[in-house]
Amino acid sequence: MKAAVVTAIGSFSADIVIKNLIELGLKVIGCDIYPAEWIVDSSNVSVFYQVPLATQEDEYIEEILTICRKEAADGLIVLTDAEVDVWNRNRNKLEEAGVTLCLSPEETITVCRDKMKFYEFLSERGIGNPIPTARLDSMTPESIPYPAVVKPYNGRSSQGLCYLHSQEETKRFLAGCEAVNYVVQPFYKGNVITVDVVRQADPERSAAVCRRELLRTLNGAGTSVMVFSSPVLEELCKESARALEITGCVNFEFIEGEDGTYSMLECNPRFSGGVEFSCMAGYDFVSNHVRCFMEEEIDAQVAVTEMYIARKYEEYVTKVLEKEGTTE
Repeated sequence: MKAAVVTAIGSFSADIVIKNLIELGLKVIGCDIYPAEWIVDSSNVSVFYQVPLATQEDEYIEEILTICRKEAADGLIVLTDAEVDVWNRNRNKLEEAGVTLCLSPEETITVCRDKMKFYEFLSERGIGNPIPTARLDSMTPESIPYPAVVKPYNGRSSQGLCYLHSQEETKRFLAGCEAVNYVVQPFYKGNVITVDVVRQADPERSAAVCRRELLRTLNGAGTSVMVFSSPVLEELCKESARALEITGCVNFEFIEGEDGTYSMLECNPRFSGGVEFSCMAGYDFVSNHVRCFMEEEIDAQVAVTEMYIARKYEEYVTKVLEKEGTTE
Protein backbone atom coordinates (compact mmCIF):
# COMPACT_ATOMS: atom_id res chain seq x y z
CA MET A 1 0.00 0.00 0.00
CA LYS A 2 1.39 3.36 -1.04
CA ALA A 3 -1.50 5.79 -0.66
CA ALA A 4 -4.58 5.63 1.56
CA VAL A 5 -7.81 7.57 1.59
CA VAL A 6 -8.86 8.22 5.20
CA THR A 7 -12.46 9.29 5.73
CA ALA A 8 -14.11 11.36 8.48
CA ILE A 9 -10.87 13.07 9.44
CA GLY A 10 -12.74 15.36 11.81
CA SER A 11 -13.41 12.38 14.10
CA PHE A 12 -11.56 11.60 17.35
CA SER A 13 -9.35 8.85 15.93
CA ALA A 14 -8.23 10.78 12.84
CA ASP A 15 -5.25 12.62 14.31
CA ILE A 16 -3.26 9.55 15.34
CA VAL A 17 -4.34 7.61 12.24
CA ILE A 18 -3.01 10.34 9.95
CA LYS A 19 0.23 10.84 11.89
CA ASN A 20 1.10 7.15 12.06
CA LEU A 21 0.23 6.46 8.43
CA ILE A 22 2.57 9.26 7.39
CA GLU A 23 5.30 7.82 9.63
CA LEU A 24 4.69 4.49 7.91
CA GLY A 25 5.55 6.20 4.62
CA LEU A 26 2.07 6.37 3.10
CA LYS A 27 0.57 9.25 1.21
CA VAL A 28 -2.59 10.20 3.11
CA ILE A 29 -5.63 11.64 1.36
CA GLY A 30 -8.19 13.04 3.81
CA CYS A 31 -11.97 13.32 3.43
CA ASP A 32 -14.81 14.68 5.51
CA ILE A 33 -18.38 15.88 5.05
CA TYR A 34 -17.36 19.37 6.23
CA PRO A 35 -15.16 21.93 4.42
CA ALA A 36 -11.42 22.04 5.01
CA GLU A 37 -11.51 25.18 7.15
CA TRP A 38 -13.75 23.37 9.65
CA ILE A 39 -11.32 20.46 10.03
CA VAL A 40 -7.92 20.95 11.70
CA ASP A 41 -6.42 17.78 10.22
CA SER A 42 -7.24 18.91 6.68
CA SER A 43 -3.85 20.68 6.75
CA ASN A 44 -2.04 17.52 7.88
CA VAL A 45 -2.88 15.36 4.87
CA SER A 46 -1.42 15.49 1.37
CA VAL A 47 -4.74 16.58 -0.08
CA PHE A 48 -8.23 17.07 1.32
CA TYR A 49 -11.67 16.49 -0.23
CA GLN A 50 -15.12 17.36 1.02
CA VAL A 51 -17.45 14.42 0.30
CA PRO A 52 -21.18 13.69 0.56
CA LEU A 53 -22.76 12.05 3.57
CA ALA A 54 -22.46 8.27 3.63
CA THR A 55 -26.27 8.16 3.82
CA GLN A 56 -26.26 9.59 0.29
CA GLU A 57 -24.85 6.23 -0.65
CA ASP A 58 -24.57 6.40 -4.44
CA GLU A 59 -23.08 9.89 -4.48
CA TYR A 60 -20.73 9.09 -1.60
CA ILE A 61 -19.41 5.89 -3.22
CA GLU A 62 -18.84 7.53 -6.58
CA GLU A 63 -16.98 10.44 -4.99
CA ILE A 64 -14.67 8.19 -2.95
CA LEU A 65 -13.92 6.05 -6.01
CA THR A 66 -13.19 9.17 -8.05
CA ILE A 67 -10.77 10.37 -5.37
CA CYS A 68 -9.04 6.98 -5.29
CA ARG A 69 -8.54 7.07 -9.06
CA LYS A 70 -7.37 10.69 -9.10
CA GLU A 71 -4.88 10.23 -6.24
CA ALA A 72 -3.79 6.69 -7.20
CA ALA A 73 -4.89 5.48 -3.77
CA ASP A 74 -4.70 1.74 -3.21
CA GLY A 75 -6.13 1.65 0.32
CA LEU A 76 -9.27 2.92 2.08
CA ILE A 77 -9.53 3.45 5.84
CA VAL A 78 -12.94 4.46 7.17
CA LEU A 79 -13.39 5.86 10.66
CA THR A 80 -17.16 5.88 11.24
CA ASP A 81 -19.78 3.15 11.54
CA ALA A 82 -21.99 4.62 8.82
CA GLU A 83 -19.14 4.32 6.33
CA VAL A 84 -18.26 0.83 7.58
CA ASP A 85 -21.81 -0.23 6.73
CA VAL A 86 -21.73 1.35 3.27
CA TRP A 87 -18.44 -0.22 2.22
CA ASN A 88 -19.33 -3.57 3.70
CA ARG A 89 -22.22 -3.62 1.21
CA ASN A 90 -20.08 -2.36 -1.68
CA ARG A 91 -16.77 -4.19 -1.34
CA ASN A 92 -16.90 -5.32 -4.97
CA LYS A 93 -16.67 -1.74 -6.22
CA LEU A 94 -13.40 -1.19 -4.36
CA GLU A 95 -12.04 -4.54 -5.56
CA GLU A 96 -12.82 -3.60 -9.17
CA ALA A 97 -10.96 -0.30 -8.61
CA GLY A 98 -7.93 -2.10 -7.15
CA VAL A 99 -8.41 -0.50 -3.72
CA THR A 100 -7.90 -2.49 -0.51
CA LEU A 101 -10.66 -2.00 2.05
CA CYS A 102 -8.95 -2.06 5.44
CA LEU A 103 -11.80 -3.73 7.30
CA SER A 104 -12.60 -7.16 8.67
CA PRO A 105 -14.41 -9.69 6.42
CA GLU A 106 -17.99 -9.06 5.32
CA GLU A 107 -19.66 -11.55 7.68
CA THR A 108 -17.59 -10.29 10.62
CA ILE A 109 -18.79 -6.74 10.02
CA THR A 110 -22.38 -7.93 9.62
CA VAL A 111 -22.29 -9.68 12.99
CA CYS A 112 -20.50 -6.88 14.83
CA ARG A 113 -22.82 -4.16 13.50
CA ASP A 114 -25.96 -5.99 14.68
CA LYS A 115 -26.14 -6.09 18.49
CA MET A 116 -28.57 -8.99 18.48
CA LYS A 117 -26.50 -11.09 16.09
CA PHE A 118 -23.39 -10.23 18.08
CA TYR A 119 -24.93 -11.42 21.35
CA GLU A 120 -26.22 -14.62 19.75
CA PHE A 121 -22.85 -15.34 18.12
CA LEU A 122 -20.90 -15.10 21.36
CA SER A 123 -23.46 -16.71 23.66
CA GLU A 124 -23.88 -19.73 21.35
CA ARG A 125 -20.13 -20.30 21.58
CA GLY A 126 -19.87 -19.58 25.28
CA ILE A 127 -17.25 -16.85 24.91
CA GLY A 128 -16.90 -13.14 25.63
CA ASN A 129 -19.41 -12.97 28.50
CA PRO A 130 -21.80 -10.76 26.47
CA ILE A 131 -24.43 -8.74 28.31
CA PRO A 132 -27.90 -10.36 27.88
CA THR A 133 -29.63 -8.86 24.83
CA ALA A 134 -33.15 -9.33 23.45
CA ARG A 135 -35.15 -7.90 20.58
CA LEU A 136 -37.42 -5.19 21.91
CA ASP A 137 -40.32 -6.39 19.75
CA SER A 138 -40.09 -9.81 21.46
CA MET A 139 -40.61 -8.28 24.91
CA THR A 140 -43.58 -6.75 26.71
CA PRO A 141 -43.34 -3.90 29.22
CA GLU A 142 -44.15 -6.45 31.91
CA SER A 143 -41.39 -8.88 30.93
CA ILE A 144 -38.50 -6.39 30.85
CA PRO A 145 -36.26 -6.38 33.96
CA TYR A 146 -35.81 -2.80 35.16
CA PRO A 147 -33.77 -0.68 34.97
CA ALA A 148 -33.11 -1.43 31.31
CA VAL A 149 -31.30 0.08 28.34
CA VAL A 150 -32.82 0.20 24.85
CA LYS A 151 -30.76 1.08 21.79
CA PRO A 152 -30.91 0.70 18.00
CA TYR A 153 -29.73 -2.78 17.03
CA ASN A 154 -27.21 -1.19 14.64
CA GLY A 155 -26.66 2.07 16.49
CA ARG A 156 -23.48 4.04 16.97
CA SER A 157 -22.02 6.59 19.39
CA SER A 158 -24.87 6.13 21.90
CA GLN A 159 -27.33 7.61 19.38
CA GLY A 160 -30.91 6.59 20.17
CA LEU A 161 -29.96 5.04 23.50
CA CYS A 162 -32.57 5.36 26.25
CA TYR A 163 -32.81 4.22 29.88
CA LEU A 164 -36.12 2.77 31.07
CA HIS A 165 -37.09 2.42 34.72
CA SER A 166 -40.72 1.29 34.64
CA GLN A 167 -43.46 -0.28 32.55
CA GLU A 168 -44.98 3.19 32.05
CA GLU A 169 -41.74 4.57 30.59
CA THR A 170 -41.51 1.56 28.28
CA LYS A 171 -45.05 2.05 27.03
CA ARG A 172 -44.31 5.71 26.24
CA PHE A 173 -41.10 4.72 24.46
CA LEU A 174 -42.86 2.04 22.39
CA ALA A 175 -45.53 4.54 21.35
CA GLY A 176 -42.92 6.65 19.60
CA CYS A 177 -40.65 4.08 17.97
CA GLU A 178 -40.48 1.02 15.74
CA ALA A 179 -39.67 -1.71 18.26
CA VAL A 180 -38.23 -3.95 15.54
CA ASN A 181 -35.29 -1.55 15.24
CA TYR A 182 -34.26 -1.82 18.90
CA VAL A 183 -32.72 -4.23 21.36
CA VAL A 184 -33.09 -4.18 25.14
CA GLN A 185 -30.44 -4.99 27.74
CA PRO A 186 -30.38 -4.93 31.54
CA PHE A 187 -28.71 -1.85 32.98
CA TYR A 188 -25.39 -2.81 34.56
CA LYS A 189 -23.80 -0.28 36.88
CA GLY A 190 -20.05 0.04 36.54
CA ASN A 191 -17.10 1.47 34.65
CA VAL A 192 -16.87 1.43 30.86
CA ILE A 193 -13.82 -0.50 29.70
CA THR A 194 -12.56 -0.24 26.13
CA VAL A 195 -10.07 -2.72 24.72
CA ASP A 196 -8.30 -1.96 21.45
CA VAL A 197 -7.49 -5.21 19.65
CA VAL A 198 -5.61 -5.92 16.43
CA ARG A 199 -5.62 -9.41 14.92
CA GLN A 200 -3.85 -11.01 11.99
CA ALA A 201 -5.27 -14.34 10.83
CA ASP A 202 -2.26 -15.74 8.98
CA PRO A 203 -0.10 -16.14 10.92
CA GLU A 204 -2.34 -16.03 13.99
CA ARG A 205 -1.11 -13.00 15.90
CA SER A 206 -2.93 -10.45 18.02
CA ALA A 207 -2.45 -7.69 20.55
CA ALA A 208 -4.75 -5.95 23.02
CA VAL A 209 -4.61 -2.85 25.24
CA CYS A 210 -7.21 -2.07 27.93
CA ARG A 211 -8.34 1.26 29.32
CA ARG A 212 -10.85 2.31 31.95
CA GLU A 213 -12.82 5.34 30.75
CA LEU A 214 -13.09 7.83 33.60
CA LEU A 215 -14.73 10.73 31.75
CA ARG A 216 -16.71 10.39 28.52
CA THR A 217 -18.61 12.63 26.12
CA LEU A 218 -22.33 12.10 25.62
CA ASN A 219 -21.44 10.23 22.42
CA GLY A 220 -19.37 7.75 24.40
CA ALA A 221 -15.86 8.98 23.60
CA GLY A 222 -13.40 8.82 26.49
CA THR A 223 -11.71 12.09 27.46
CA SER A 224 -9.90 10.90 30.60
CA VAL A 225 -8.77 7.28 30.86
CA MET A 226 -6.52 4.92 32.72
CA VAL A 227 -4.59 2.42 30.61
CA PHE A 228 -4.03 -0.84 32.48
CA SER A 229 -2.94 -4.44 31.98
CA SER A 230 -5.34 -7.36 32.43
CA PRO A 231 -4.16 -10.70 31.02
CA VAL A 232 -7.62 -12.21 31.63
CA LEU A 233 -9.48 -9.45 29.77
CA GLU A 234 -6.91 -9.30 26.99
CA GLU A 235 -7.19 -13.06 26.39
CA LEU A 236 -11.00 -12.85 26.46
CA CYS A 237 -10.85 -10.25 23.67
CA LYS A 238 -8.30 -12.21 21.64
CA GLU A 239 -10.48 -15.33 21.89
CA SER A 240 -13.52 -13.35 20.74
CA ALA A 241 -11.52 -11.81 17.89
CA ARG A 242 -10.46 -15.27 16.70
CA ALA A 243 -14.03 -16.56 16.79
CA LEU A 244 -15.32 -13.51 14.91
CA GLU A 245 -12.47 -13.84 12.38
CA ILE A 246 -11.50 -10.22 12.85
CA THR A 247 -8.79 -8.77 10.64
CA GLY A 248 -7.12 -5.53 11.63
CA CYS A 249 -8.01 -3.20 14.48
CA VAL A 250 -11.33 -3.16 16.33
CA ASN A 251 -12.43 -2.25 19.83
CA PHE A 252 -14.46 -4.15 22.39
CA GLU A 253 -16.50 -2.37 25.07
CA PHE A 254 -17.35 -3.79 28.49
CA ILE A 255 -19.07 -2.86 31.71
CA GLU A 256 -16.83 -3.57 34.68
CA GLY A 257 -19.07 -4.59 37.56
CA GLU A 258 -18.44 -3.79 41.21
CA ASP A 259 -17.41 -7.44 41.66
CA GLY A 260 -14.75 -7.11 38.94
CA THR A 261 -16.75 -9.01 36.32
CA TYR A 262 -16.42 -7.84 32.71
CA SER A 263 -19.64 -7.95 30.66
CA MET A 264 -19.14 -7.34 26.94
CA LEU A 265 -21.37 -4.70 25.37
CA GLU A 266 -20.23 -4.64 21.76
CA CYS A 267 -17.45 -4.77 19.22
CA ASN A 268 -16.92 -1.71 17.03
CA PRO A 269 -15.23 -2.96 13.83
CA ARG A 270 -13.10 0.16 13.34
CA PHE A 271 -10.60 2.28 15.25
CA SER A 272 -11.96 3.45 18.59
CA GLY A 273 -12.22 7.17 19.22
CA GLY A 274 -9.57 6.70 21.90
CA VAL A 275 -7.11 4.58 19.94
CA GLU A 276 -4.51 7.32 20.44
CA PHE A 277 -4.54 6.52 24.17
CA SER A 278 -3.39 2.98 23.40
CA CYS A 279 -0.74 4.23 20.98
CA MET A 280 0.57 6.66 23.60
CA ALA A 281 0.74 3.84 26.15
CA GLY A 282 3.08 1.85 23.94
CA TYR A 283 1.42 -0.05 21.06
CA ASP A 284 0.96 1.33 17.53
CA PHE A 285 -2.45 0.01 16.50
CA VAL A 286 -2.55 2.14 13.35
CA SER A 287 0.58 0.80 11.69
CA ASN A 288 -0.20 -2.76 12.75
CA HIS A 289 -3.73 -2.43 11.37
CA VAL A 290 -2.33 -1.51 7.97
CA ARG A 291 0.19 -4.36 8.10
CA CYS A 292 -2.71 -6.80 8.34
CA PHE A 293 -3.71 -5.74 4.82
CA MET A 294 -0.18 -5.51 3.42
CA GLU A 295 0.70 -9.14 4.18
CA GLU A 296 3.29 -8.03 6.72
CA GLU A 297 3.47 -9.57 10.18
CA ILE A 298 2.16 -7.43 13.00
CA ASP A 299 3.99 -6.87 16.26
CA ALA A 300 2.52 -9.26 18.82
CA GLN A 301 4.76 -7.99 21.61
CA VAL A 302 2.86 -5.48 23.74
CA ALA A 303 4.94 -3.46 26.21
CA VAL A 304 2.30 -1.09 27.55
CA THR A 305 2.94 1.38 30.36
CA GLU A 306 0.01 1.73 32.75
CA MET A 307 -0.90 5.40 32.96
CA TYR A 308 -3.59 8.04 33.22
CA ILE A 309 -4.17 10.05 30.04
CA ALA A 310 -6.45 13.08 29.60
CA ARG A 311 -7.56 14.72 26.38
CA LYS A 312 -8.10 18.43 25.89
CA TYR A 313 -9.49 20.59 23.14
CA GLU A 314 -7.18 23.09 21.46
CA GLU A 315 -7.87 25.96 19.09
CA TYR A 316 -6.31 26.29 15.62
CA VAL A 317 -6.65 29.00 13.00
CA THR A 318 -7.58 27.18 9.81
CA LYS A 319 -8.19 30.15 7.53
CA VAL A 320 -7.73 33.91 7.73
CA LEU A 321 -10.36 35.94 5.88
CA GLU A 322 -9.32 39.02 3.95
CA LYS A 323 -11.87 41.81 3.80
CA GLU A 324 -12.26 43.63 0.52
CA GLY A 325 -11.78 47.37 0.51
CA THR A 326 -9.66 47.45 3.67
CA THR A 327 -7.30 50.41 3.81
CA GLU A 328 -4.40 51.14 6.11
